[in-house]
Amino acid sequence: MEDITVDELKRRQNAAEKLNIVDVREVWEHQENNIGGLNIPMGTVPIRIGELESLKEQEIIVYCRTGNRSGRVKQFLQHQGFDQVRNLLGGIEEYQAPPPPPVSPS
Repeated sequence: MEDITVDELKRRQNAAEKLNIVDVREVWEHQENNIGGLNIPMGTVPIRIGELESLKEQEIIVYCRTGNRSGRVKQFLQHQGFDQVRNLLGGIEEYQAPPPPPVSPS
């Protein structure tokens, strides 16, 4: 399944959609800042996969700091039969980045 951009995720959150979000960063990273969802650190995904089993047929959005760890988790979950997993491109860094300044007319 295609990955998700920060803009699309924020739009869907603002529309109050029910989203299945999984933060695959470490617990301390999740405690510092997060965008909600379940925290399952990447290294524990194989032993905690049962927590996601009820979501197997639903869209799951995974994220980490930059999108690298969550990209690997996406691949792992896909190999386990989860075919609606989307990685948040740019991760929480992109999510929390200030919006670009408006373009002034020339």
